[in-house]
Amino acid sequence: MTAPLKIDFVSDVSCPWCVIGLKSLEQALAQLGPEVSADIHFQPFELNPQMAPEGEDIVEHIGKKYGSTPEQMQANREGIRARGAELGFTFNMDKRARIYNTFDAHRLLHWAEHEGRQLELKRGLFEAYFTDGRNPSDHEVLIEVASRAGLDAEQAKEILASDRYAAEVREREQLFGQLGIRAVPSVIVNDKYLIQGGQPVAVFEQALRKIAAE
Repeated sequence: MTAPLKIDFVSDVSCPWCVIGLKSLEQALAQLGPEVSADIHFQPFELNPQMAPEGEDIVEHIGKKYGSTPEQMQANREGIRARGAELGFTFNMDKRARIYNTFDAHRLLHWAEHEGRQLELKRGLFEAYFTDGRNPSDHEVLIEVASRAGLDAEQAKEILASDRYAAEVREREQLFGQLGIRAVPSVIVNDKYLIQGGQPVAVFEQALRKIAAE
């Protein structure tokens, strides 16, 4: 018997731990194989909803937001880079100098869900920002990433030029906020079980196996 798993992956495209969480989740699901059938939905969360269009220097931003020293930041960055490498993802930390608003990226992800290309777009956005150091609020970047993910570039352009899906994204952000989601990644399985943080593959595998058995 294959156990169906509905997975809501609440995350932001500018969150490095969300990359680690997704890669770990995907590898755990691959190890579970035919034991489970996963239906993943990416839900919006903005780490910096008030961020100005031009973004902010990442060192200044993290220092101001979390009180981290440059030494602590360097150690954290190295830890994230190493975890990513273990999971097959390249974090080019030297290319990521700024942090940006991600609302438009979430609007495209909402559209991509209806088009059946949400996972491909999410992966593309993570790679564009964390591997290539590109600006995930830049419309040209978003259109290019959407096109590479198998989405229609003209439609992506039209969506970004309008306010389409803005209300839907805000609604989902509020919904998960009301459910108590304050940090990401937050992985909600079958509307009932919560796994938080960029957990190792083994933690996801153990949790999902236990849920599937119920």
